[in-house]
Amino acid sequence: MSKFELKLPRMGESVAEATLTSWLKEVGDTIEMDEAIFEIATDKVDSEVPSEVDGILLEKCYNVDDVVKVGQTVAIIQVGDDVDVSEISNTGNDVVEEEPVQEEMISAAESAVVHAKAETSSVHVNGSSDRFYSPLVKNIAKEEGISFEVLDQIAGTGKDGRVTKDDILSYVKNGVSKPVVKEVAAKTVEATQKVVSSNTVSQEKEVATNTAVTEKPKMQVSRGDEVIPMTRMGKLIAKHMTDSVSTSAHVQSFIEVDVTNIVTWRNKIKDGFFKREGEKFTFTPIFMEAVAKALKKYPMMNISLDGDTVVKKKNINIGMAAALPDGNLIVPVIKNADQLNLMGIAKVVNDLADRSRNNALKPDEVQGGTYTVTNVGTFGSVFGTPIINQPQVGILALGAIRKIPSVIETSEGDVIAIRSKMYLSHSYDHRVVNGALGSMFAKAVADYLEGWDVNREV
Repeated sequence: MSKFELKLPRMGESVAEATLTSWLKEVGDTIEMDEAIFEIATDKVDSEVPSEVDGILLEKCYNVDDVVKVGQTVAIIQVGDDVDVSEISNTGNDVVEEEPVQEEMISAAESAVVHAKAETSSVHVNGSSDRFYSPLVKNIAKEEGISFEVLDQIAGTGKDGRVTKDDILSYVKNGVSKPVVKEVAAKTVEATQKVVSSNTVSQEKEVATNTAVTEKPKMQVSRGDEVIPMTRMGKLIAKHMTDSVSTSAHVQSFIEVDVTNIVTWRNKIKDGFFKREGEKFTFTPIFMEAVAKALKKYPMMNISLDGDTVVKKKNINIGMAAALPDGNLIVPVIKNADQLNLMGIAKVVNDLADRSRNNALKPDEVQGGTYTVTNVGTFGSVFGTPIINQPQVGILALGAIRKIPSVIETSEGDVIAIRSKMYLSHSYDHRVVNGALGSMFAKAVADYLEGWDVNREV
C-alpha cells in the first residue's frame, strides 16, 4: 500500500499557475484512473484534472479558489487493495498512516499544506476585515469595481462562509454594478477640498489640477434597454484584442482563390470518409495543410517579437479560431501541423472543434500557437481583417466559398464558366513583416489550394 501525490500538471509554456475552481471528489471517495478529481481555471480555459492512478482520495491539499502553481501537490491518493476507508481523515489536512510512509513523501505533503496556508494568509491584507478572499474573487471584484467594503457584505456559500466565484458572479449578474466607484471618488474630492483650504491660492490651483477626479462620459440607457455584463472570458478577449491593436502595426493583403477542384474533390470523398472513419471531412484540414506548407516555405512568418528581438519558432503550431456556444471565440492549437498528413490533421481538427464546443479543452491545447487561422466564411463573410493573436505576427482569415462567373483561359480562347472561389485575408505585423513577405505568404497558400490534385487519396 502506498500514497500517490497528484500534482498540478504542466499546462503550457506561459502557464505557471491555475485557480482551483471545484472539487469533483470528496475525501474517502474511490477514484479510477483517468477519472476527473478537480477543476481548474487559467486566463485561457477551464479544465478538469484526472487521476493518474486507481485508489481512494486521502487528502485535499488546497481549497476551492486557491491558486496552485504547476508541479505542486493538489491531492494525495491512497493506492492498494487493502485500503480501509473508515481510517481516512475527513479534515482534508491530516495524512493517516496505516503503515510506515517514506519520509520524503510526508515532507512533500506537509510542504504543500504549509504553502496552501501561506497562500491563504497572504491575501487577507487587502480586505477591510480578516475575511478570506481568493485571488480569483479579488480579481473579479477589481474588474467589476466592487470595493472590499461591498465585498464584505456578500453572503458566501463556500467553506466557512467564503465568497466563491459563483457568489460574486451572481452578485454582478443580479444588476449590482459599480456604486463604490462614485463613493471613493466622493471621498477623494472631500479630502482634496480639505487640503486646498489649508494652502495658498496658488497651491489650491496646483492641488486641484493634480487631484481633480475625472469621470468618463456615461452611456445613456433608455427605458427597455437591456444591460448585459460582459463575461469573464469576454473581458479577457476584449483586453487581448485591444492590446494587440496597440502593439502591432496591422496591415492586410487580400487574394482571390479558385477552389473549384477542392470543392469537387471533397464532394467526391466526404461520404466514403464518414462511412470509414465515422467523422465528417470539412474544408478546414485542407486549409490547415496549405498554411503549414506556406509556413514551411516562409519561416519568417512563423516568428514572434520579443522587444527588439525576433524569435524564429522551430515548431509550426497552427491555432484555429473556434466559436463557443456563448458567442465567444477560443483558439485551440494544432501542434506540429507540418508533420501531420491530411488524415492526421482532419482527426485533430475534428477533435479540437468538438471539445471546444463542449468546453473540454485542456489548458495546454490553447497554448503555444505560432500562427492563427480564422474562418470568417462560416458566418457568411466574404473576407475580413482579423486582429493578430499576440505574440504571433500573422493571422489568415478564410472567406466564404461562393459560386461566381469567372473568365477561364483555354487553348481555344477565353470562356466564362461558373467557378467556386473565396478570398484569403492576411493580417500581419508590419513592424517585422513587410508587404512583400505578407503577400507572398498569402500567394503560397492560394497556389497550393488552386493546384489541388483531384485524384488524391485520404
